[in-house]
Amino acid sequence: MRLFSATLATETNTFSPMPTSLSGYRECVFYRPGEHPNDAPRMCTAPLFVARNRAAAEGFTLVEGSCFAASPAGTTNRADYEFMRDEILGQLKEAHSSKDGPVDGVLLGLHGAMVAHGYDDPEGDIIERVRAIVGPKVVIGVELDPHCHLTLKRVRGADITILYKEFPHTDVAERAEDLLDLVLATLRGKVKPVTSLFDCRQIGSYPTTQPLMRAFVDRIKAMEGKGGVLSISIGHCFPYGDVEELTGRILVITDNDKPLADRLASELGQEFISMRGRTAPPYETVEGGIASARAHNGSPVVIADPADNAGGGAPTDNTTILRHLIATGAESAALAPIWDPMAVRLCFDAGLNAEFPLRFGGKIAPTSGPPIDATVTVAALAPDAWQSFGPTRVPLGDCAAIRIGGVEVVLISNRTQALGLEIFRNLGIEPTARKILVVKSTNHFMGAFGPVASKVIYVDSDGPLSRDYRKLPYTKVRRPIWPLDEQTAPGLIH
Repeated sequence: MRLFSATLATETNTFSPMPTSLSGYRECVFYRPGEHPNDAPRMCTAPLFVARNRAAAEGFTLVEGSCFAASPAGTTNRADYEFMRDEILGQLKEAHSSKDGPVDGVLLGLHGAMVAHGYDDPEGDIIERVRAIVGPKVVIGVELDPHCHLTLKRVRGADITILYKEFPHTDVAERAEDLLDLVLATLRGKVKPVTSLFDCRQIGSYPTTQPLMRAFVDRIKAMEGKGGVLSISIGHCFPYGDVEELTGRILVITDNDKPLADRLASELGQEFISMRGRTAPPYETVEGGIASARAHNGSPVVIADPADNAGGGAPTDNTTILRHLIATGAESAALAPIWDPMAVRLCFDAGLNAEFPLRFGGKIAPTSGPPIDATVTVAALAPDAWQSFGPTRVPLGDCAAIRIGGVEVVLISNRTQALGLEIFRNLGIEPTARKILVVKSTNHFMGAFGPVASKVIYVDSDGPLSRDYRKLPYTKVRRPIWPLDEQTAPGLIH
């Protein structure tokens, strides 16, 4: 038995002022066949990583394709998308026509919210082209992020589609294990997967660290593997991707039981709809959030800034919260990250413990706010640093910690959100020893910071990722959809 696996992934914010090119992929994940590290999966590469580790024991041969992934930003340019796509397709063609025999299955690690110029559904495009190469009998399995556009084209083109269940995404490897299990079971004739897709017609945020979604996901996980139910996935949607099929959807896979899949998808879809407006945490203003943090009797207090989250395609250089901390004389406060490669370079040039005037942040767009001009002390320098996110390692590039009064700021070279405690610890800032920690992230930070936080406060700053989706200038999204419209028409679509 021969399986082929590859990755092409990014999360595209179509409103972002930052275009995505091949350099963005080279900075994040850019591995040719056989180059993927052995220590842990990277962004969306878990299917390949898991299959590599299980191939010998499971009695199959893994043919590794290229793995490309970029941090969330704007639309990928057409030529670069087609270059990466065609490289992977070329590798698949070669593997499928090999003297060792054709491939029996394909494992794709995709994100699901990628957009390229000329392609609003790159994942659907890739799956369609893969199917054209391998034919109808080869089993195609796909792993997606729940912040995806769960389009009909890709669901119909793949045999098995599985989304991560957790937000923060701490279960990427576990879901890749599930995907491989089902692909192998299908190839061995043990199951015959059939799918149903329910369109909930809604845009929202669904952290699984909040009670309502926690209970929903736990109940769904308990259903899998019983009574013919093979897999259940919740497509949250990615609100900042202006494409026609932006919406929340429920995907159910059963063992050759379409009526069961339809019924369960409909029931769970209606339950998901009933949660509208109740799944996201409450938000405070910047001023109110910082005041609440100071007043809280305990530490550290973690303040999340989702509106400037690189994980949603924001620049991560907004200065509003930092400016307020400095202006109000905050003490024992640390903020991470501010993406400013030039400021990092200047800090390295100045040297450790140097005190010098630095302009940083506020560079990319009006929503970045004005830059900070201050005399700073270079408190620490860390070349080629990284942070953890579940089982994965996320590169930060060269980093610098600067101190302005009682506030420490982590400057990074590779744009990303705050995920692991290492983003502070790399630079000698112990998170548990600070009163206030500001993290630019929507909810992924909770995997590492939640367990050490005395309190978590979410603020709605003036960053580019508005928490009120009615303010976004959609032009392609199919209407009606909640909360843009009060009356919607949800239902089964596959």
